[in-house]
Amino acid sequence: MLTNKQTVMCIETMAEMFPAAHCELEHKNTFELLVAVVLSAQCTDVLVNRVTASLFEKYHEPEDYIQVPLEELENDIRSIGLYRNKAKNIQALSRKIRDEFGGEVPQTHAELESLPGVGRKTANVVLSVGFGVPAIAVDTHVERVSKRLGICRWKDSVTEVENTLMRKLPEDMWSDAHHYLIFFGRYHCKAKKPECSTCPLLYLCREGKKQAKARGFDG
Repeated sequence: MLTNKQTVMCIETMAEMFPAAHCELEHKNTFELLVAVVLSAQCTDVLVNRVTASLFEKYHEPEDYIQVPLEELENDIRSIGLYRNKAKNIQALSRKIRDEFGGEVPQTHAELESLPGVGRKTANVVLSVGFGVPAIAVDTHVERVSKRLGICRWKDSVTEVENTLMRKLPEDMWSDAHHYLIFFGRYHCKAKKPECSTCPLLYLCREGKKQAKARGFDG
């Protein structure tokens, strides 16, 4: 596995490749961010943004989601996968935010994860992007890149990947590293066709070397 120093160097290289890396879920406030992240489970940010463009014009605060019939909210997000379950969770979390948190999105892991449909990854995104709290949200891109590069082990769980990244990176890098890893995985180290032939980190990547060799590139 990569050392702490090598891991930091990898993140710095990704930062040079994608200096403008950021959360691509469009939102105007933390509550909209929370809803967008809940909708993004097993769904692309592009599709979520397409849906929330009209959704956020119709719904502005938790009470708005609570007042409409569930079937209407389902219809508003129908083009998104798992829309029935997501609509149910959005109404339920809106009700809990209104009743238990004074209408404001809570700002701790425990409180966020008490909301229906909110797990560790969603909580980390909201804390990091919404409140500026250092956190690393491990999505499919972060997990794939971390394992391909050898920052983590192939058998590591999502929680273990998160803990390893937090251990190997300084805390003040966590939130930015989350975005750099996502952009690197989304646009360069892709799941099916990673761009190994032009990768500046190929010399560190065991999986990348296998891909490059198979395609006739030198690693």
